[in-house]
Amino acid sequence: MTFEPESSARRTYSFLGPVGTFTEAALAQVPEARGQEWRSVHNVGEALADVVSGRSHAAVIAIENSVDGGVSTAQDALATMPGLRIIGEYLVPVEFVLVGRPGAKLEDVALISAHPVAYAQCLQWLSSTLPAHAHVPAASNVASAMGMLEGTSDADAAISPPGVLEHHELELLASKIGDNADAVTRFVLVARTVAPPSPTGADKTSLIVELPEDHPGALLEMLEQFATRGINLSLLASRPIGDALGRYRFVIDADGHIEDERMADALLGLRRFSPKVIFLGSYPRADHAVVHYPERYSNDVFAEARDWLRALISGEPEA
Repeated sequence: MTFEPESSARRTYSFLGPVGTFTEAALAQVPEARGQEWRSVHNVGEALADVVSGRSHAAVIAIENSVDGGVSTAQDALATMPGLRIIGEYLVPVEFVLVGRPGAKLEDVALISAHPVAYAQCLQWLSSTLPAHAHVPAASNVASAMGMLEGTSDADAAISPPGVLEHHELELLASKIGDNADAVTRFVLVARTVAPPSPTGADKTSLIVELPEDHPGALLEMLEQFATRGINLSLLASRPIGDALGRYRFVIDADGHIEDERMADALLGLRRFSPKVIFLGSYPRADHAVVHYPERYSNDVFAEARDWLRALISGEPEA
């Protein structure tokens, strides 16, 4: 999928580096990024700023984890940086390995370097296999291994994604050490604002909506814009706006495409309801699951209702 005419110039894609991260594994799933320039950045803000400035054609960022929920830094950045649009999503299984310096042995491990989230997701395995270990936090899943190799960390081993072994000379001490074998992280491909790709029937629409005011039933009023049109929500997460206590915006993933009559009607309802609705994009689902809905919410039903209303206004006799 592309959002501008193709040219002979190589395109640049930003991702949270360094090489070997889960984000790089997600970028490897993007067909149009293969053979192009991949730019490693230090944080989500930098990746999205690359897109806004035109330095990069698009960026891949983590948006949700099946164990830890939404990635707040990514959600907040999308809420506050204008001119961005999600054009695709990709799923990466979360698998961790324990690595050491060349020649290291598992029984000698006493101090483990790991990003706090990765450490938490491997704690059961660590407690049963290395009960006497100590933990030193690392800035990222790959930084944990790099600090050990470069001598900036005293750790005997590091928790990292499997991809780190493809780029660095490390000893594999244990594989599949995560406590949840079904853990997965959802990544999105973000470009500058463009028209959404055509509907496929297996689509998702992402939004950020602010409540107009804090009053009883305000959240219910927002949710009714979807419920009364037969739209299922696969993600509903609250994030503080930051200007006062009790003020929240809601990150929403809704099943369907903006060109679906029921979704378009829901967005019109949201726009009337909320002072700020951010449309992040309609794009194909990574799991290709077809969106099913009752027949009373089909496009034809919405079109017939509009035609009926026009006929009433024009004074046409009822059939």
